[in-house]
Amino acid sequence: MSETKTRIPRVNILGVGVSNISLVDAAKAIEDLAHDGGKHYVCVSNVHTVMMCQSDPEYMRIHNEASMVTPDGMPLAWMERKLGYHQPGRVYGPDLTLEVCKRSPESGLKHYFYGGEEGVPEELTESFRERFPGIQIVGGYSPPFRPLTPEEDEAAVQAINESGADVVWVGLGAPKQERWMAEHRDRITCPVLVGVGAAFAFHTGRVSQAPSWLQSRGLEWAYRLYAEPRRLWRRYLYNNPLFMIAAAAQLSGLKKYELKA
Repeated sequence: MSETKTRIPRVNILGVGVSNISLVDAAKAIEDLAHDGGKHYVCVSNVHTVMMCQSDPEYMRIHNEASMVTPDGMPLAWMERKLGYHQPGRVYGPDLTLEVCKRSPESGLKHYFYGGEEGVPEELTESFRERFPGIQIVGGYSPPFRPLTPEEDEAAVQAINESGADVVWVGLGAPKQERWMAEHRDRITCPVLVGVGAAFAFHTGRVSQAPSWLQSRGLEWAYRLYAEPRRLWRRYLYNNPLFMIAAAAQLSGLKKYELKA
């Protein structure tokens, strides 16, 4: 176990330091990070990202240098429990977005949405202003799918900095969003960047979410695989069995994993 600068305990899961934290405490931690004078990014991690870390040392480093890595997937929450830590449940990216935004009329945090398909940041802004009266959403941008030119990237950074945002929600999908946050952390004046994957698509209704009873049983992957088989089959049918094998090896002591930053 290691700890971040905010004293959030980390649990070693296959070499990735996953924060041992609840949803409410993770939302409070983001508020604290926004006011501590530093520059931070937060990853929400699941089986897919943990397994990508196994073959990509740079991606592993990005996770282990994050200020917080939430257990977005139920298998990570279960692993924390198996390793002897109290873990009340997953800290799911879409739920974390809602929890922080729900609290923000009182906390005063200002938000920026970066990512999603064209029109998504605007739809999300309208929806959240209706759901959370008093929320301060100060901007949004849907970048093209292709890499930005240096001029486009600089313009995007300038727009974020000029917005005065406290939290930039980054919905680019893994591994793109984590790489983007790590690369831009020092250029963006906003104190907290949070990568939340498909949260934008879920909250605008462009992608349907698994029922809560499936999520709580760790079966969201089956729902998403059924909904998008051509895009997601390799992620779930390849990574999930490999994770189970690696997790069993760690829990049994057959293999040791080091936290590498």
